[in-house]
Amino acid sequence: MTTIPTLELPPQPVGNDNPTKLPPQRIPIIGFGSGTKWRITKSSGETKGKFIQQLADQVKNAIEVGFNHIDTAEAYKTHDEVGVGIKESGIPREKLWITDKYTTWSWLWRKGTGPLDSLTISLKKMDLEYVDLYLLHTPTITLETSGITLKEAWKQMETIYESGLAKNIGVSNFSVADLEYIKSFGKYKPQVNQIEFHAYLQAQTPGIVKYCFDNGIIVEGYSPLTPITKARPGPLDNLLTNLAEKYGKSELQILLRWVTQYGVVVLTTSSKRERLLEAIDIFSFELSKQDFEEISKIGKQKVFRSVFNENYDKYNNVLYD
Repeated sequence: MTTIPTLELPPQPVGNDNPTKLPPQRIPIIGFGSGTKWRITKSSGETKGKFIQQLADQVKNAIEVGFNHIDTAEAYKTHDEVGVGIKESGIPREKLWITDKYTTWSWLWRKGTGPLDSLTISLKKMDLEYVDLYLLHTPTITLETSGITLKEAWKQMETIYESGLAKNIGVSNFSVADLEYIKSFGKYKPQVNQIEFHAYLQAQTPGIVKYCFDNGIIVEGYSPLTPITKARPGPLDNLLTNLAEKYGKSELQILLRWVTQYGVVVLTTSSKRERLLEAIDIFSFELSKQDFEEISKIGKQKVFRSVFNENYDKYNNVLYD
């Protein structure tokens, strides 16, 4: 079975106000996502509120082929299936890394009171005692959208961390300004920022990746295969074909390896076992410095954003200034 490399998360301050005093945590650098497709399926009229065995089997398959990092979220509405998939895999809980996310708008659909309430419910659905990482899914947390402010939400995240319900805490889709705001009052800092990241979007918002690297925040990247799944034709097409032939790998593997060599944790998914095996087999080769830089350079010739266009399209012309 493939050994998944890991990255060490930045430690939180240790003192009398941090009763957990956890040893350094290491996050697997590739993870399996139970995201967008299933969120749409679970919200459809035909399957709304129903358990989907296919997804549970998919989570189980991912673990069986070697994925030890499973990513889910309240917004996906897949906690039941993820929990069953984990249990049916037979892999001990301590050998898995589970990431979950608080959904900003859960207050609107069930009058949730914030991250602590949401995580308590999701842990019960997954039949877990804790998650390894809990994130605020978006920064758009206001009294109008969530019933609480972003500051109140982060205070709840700190309670979650101190209680041990999550071993690490972080955010998703946050900009530099959003992170600076958390920094202005937080007792603990976000250890991870999960953002859209691929060769055609090397910064979801201006300066965000550099800021995270400079401030000891792990970057997780979702939608890494966008250049071949959504953004064709594009300037990378010929290069990816040539590199796949050069390394004897698929274009999928070239793109995933590029992300991990960037120092970013990569999240991917598939309903096909062979695709999962392909995705996890990216550590048997390494892109040369020249090829890595060529993907980075040519990728910046096109900006393609899969989500949050209404929030972040305004930055498209200044992402790399």
